[in-house]
Amino acid sequence: MVTSMTGYGREESGNGQVKVFAEIKTVNHRFCEYTIRMPRQLLILEEKVKKKANQYIRRGRVEIFITVEGESLVSKKVKVDWDLADQYVDLMAKVKDTYKLESSITLQDMLQLESIFMTEEVPMVPHDLEASLLKAVSGALDNLKTMRAHEGQELAVDMVNQLNRFREIIAGVKNHAPRVVEKYKARLETKLADLTDGLIEDSRIVTEAAIFADRCDINEELTRLESHVQQFSATLSENEPIGRKLDFLVQEMNREVNTIGSKANDSLITKDVVEMKSLLEKLKEQVQNIE
Repeated sequence: MVTSMTGYGREESGNGQVKVFAEIKTVNHRFCEYTIRMPRQLLILEEKVKKKANQYIRRGRVEIFITVEGESLVSKKVKVDWDLADQYVDLMAKVKDTYKLESSITLQDMLQLESIFMTEEVPMVPHDLEASLLKAVSGALDNLKTMRAHEGQELAVDMVNQLNRFREIIAGVKNHAPRVVEKYKARLETKLADLTDGLIEDSRIVTEAAIFADRCDINEELTRLESHVQQFSATLSENEPIGRKLDFLVQEMNREVNTIGSKANDSLITKDVVEMKSLLEKLKEQVQNIE
């Protein structure tokens, strides 16, 4: 099954107090690469989110965004720097004794010393938040999978059409290739007859034609090209990530087409080579979007 690397999925989950929103975007990439953004208090769940995503995604650049609405994910706690408070009290007592002051140290005096009191944020993750988060992520991944599969099938249909056209061109080249030698032999006979007044031996013409035929023989390339096209077509039905395999096959097909173009020495085959290269370029662009 052909699966595109491009897709989008979104889902929400939660209860009356908290809602979790999961948004996932994927684009083509050579490997599987993650970017996960979520509230700092939830970073402890990042590996679980990635593990869940790995069940759906094998290749591509993945961006996951997690947002939470509702109850605060932090609580505030006041702490006292007792060592510093002791120093203040000792110092104020010393000042009082030194200058014979009558006032006493009060709680109000201590509250004015802000450096003694510190506010600390403590992460507070509701007990059911993890389940809600993973549920939202799973829903977003299901939606993403559906979109990637739909786009993948559209790519598959288009690639099958291009492969069918590719087969037609190969069949035409195979049918025309033998005529290239015949045309060369006829031109050679005419040219040599003009130059030698018909005194050239037939054996010489046959030898030259044989040398030319060996030099421009493309049967092996056409056979390998047909094999690659068949493998490409069969791979489209495999139920696993196939993008890298298809990319390799496109490269091999392009190699054979280039060789045919350099050996054929015929204008009609050259025209077919140009069309095959155009089809391969389109296939290459589509393959780069396949997981």
